[in-house]
Amino acid sequence: MPRGFNNWSAADIVRFLRKHGFTHSYTRGRHFYYIGKVENRNRQVCVPIHGKNAAIHPKTLKGIIFQSGIPVSEWSSR
Repeated sequence: MPRGFNNWSAADIVRFLRKHGFTHSYTRGRHFYYIGKVENRNRQVCVPIHGKNAAIHPKTLKGIIFQSGIPVSEWSSR
């Protein structure tokens, strides 16, 4: 399970995004793109999936958090 910004897998990120209303838009290679609406703004998030249970690098996760527009407090409380 995720702990802070460490040990988030791609499956954990996708589950979190779907919980917040994001839907899969398209796939390009191993990068899955999700779209959603946060605070009345359309958002697009790219999630690299390089193995189902492989941990996502913390800097990559911070980029995903920025793209999503979901407050950091919600990500870190998980």
